[in-house]
Amino acid sequence: MRTPKRVRSIELQASCVGITQREWDSFMKGTTKANGNVILGLLKKHLPELDDDLMFGFYNPYIEQCRKKEGLLVYVHSGIEYFFTYS
Repeated sequence: MRTPKRVRSIELQASCVGITQREWDSFMKGTTKANGNVILGLLKKHLPELDDDLMFGFYNPYIEQCRKKEGLLVYVHSGIEYFFTYS
């Protein structure tokens, strides 16, 4: 599965800061490496209000750690995983 380039909607579910280890394991189970730049483009389009938190215009050294699985995108910024569901 490739990183989806077109989605109808994206919703922030959680970040690794506010969940338990068991929840994190559940989100991450079955994920594979994703194209972080594609995820960033989707976030800019569908959730521009996150710009203050994720600083879309600045270099992100963690972008290579982004992950994906069917229905879930994991965007990594400042060492924090953000979990997004999509359809």
